[in-house]
Amino acid sequence: MILQYLDFERPIVDLENRLEQLKRLDDGTDKSVKEEVGKLERKIGKIRKEVFSNLTRWQITQLARHPNRPYLLDYVNLCFKNFIELHGDRAFRDDPPLVCGFAELDGQRVVLIGQQKGRNTNEKIQRNFGMANPEGYRKALRIMKMAEKFRLPVITFIDTPGAFPGIGAEERGQSEAIARNLLEMSHLKTPIVVAVIGEGGSGGALAIGVGDEILMMEYSVYSVISPEGCASILWRDTAKAEVAAEMMKITAPDLKKFGVIDRIIPEPLGGAHRDHKAAGDALKAALLEALPPLLSMPIPQLLERRYRKFREMGAMKRKAGGAA
Repeated sequence: MILQYLDFERPIVDLENRLEQLKRLDDGTDKSVKEEVGKLERKIGKIRKEVFSNLTRWQITQLARHPNRPYLLDYVNLCFKNFIELHGDRAFRDDPPLVCGFAELDGQRVVLIGQQKGRNTNEKIQRNFGMANPEGYRKALRIMKMAEKFRLPVITFIDTPGAFPGIGAEERGQSEAIARNLLEMSHLKTPIVVAVIGEGGSGGALAIGVGDEILMMEYSVYSVISPEGCASILWRDTAKAEVAAEMMKITAPDLKKFGVIDRIIPEPLGGAHRDHKAAGDALKAALLEALPPLLSMPIPQLLERRYRKFREMGAMKRKAGGAA
């Protein structure tokens, strides 16, 4: 995998390149080289902490879209065992951007559903850049109903710029497929855990985003529209996407504050793209913590809790004295 870097990572990358050069010179006999290596490592750590503790919302959006970031199938390999993929909506065709199947999480059988982006050009075309068609959402619903039948918890992974807006997708009922999933997931009689692992965009994300616990990776984003889309509507200028991102408040801390998500999963310093295994370990630990309480909850209580959770999002709370 060819490593790619964002503009704000450049100072760190330059120092890391110098560090690599020094390490190649270190034959174990020159103390001055060892001391220089140690100084440089400390300096890199300090700068990385400074950079990543002061990221703007637009920079976090760039991290969420980072081409080296772990995708769904990376996390499947890192966190689960015995994954068996299932295909097709039994009506039109299979839809590669939306991946579904059975797996095991530390011995617990689960159903996995999520969007998969591609790494190279061929994969991106095959996966349609992570944008699902209506048959993808119908496939997901078919597998969710199967999970309900066999009493298996559902784990969904959100990583998409949005549902595919092509003419064919609209002709085959894209909006109906998304709306149907929202309806069915609201009363699916099995636990649902949602994890936003990258870019959560629009109805394409929401169509697999109704759950009992909603987790979000630290440097992911989740919104009703992309910053570029928002900027084009408000100012007819996509160059103002950075301004839009700040206004929209689409990062994990923002959404945790608003009650849209339940938990933030910490990423390794520098982002998940820097250390796939550490990111996978953090995601797995969060899933193992979130699932047991849901599995032990009676289904009527689970459904009532899910209903209340989404009904309370965006509700106005009155302060003492009557003001909203």
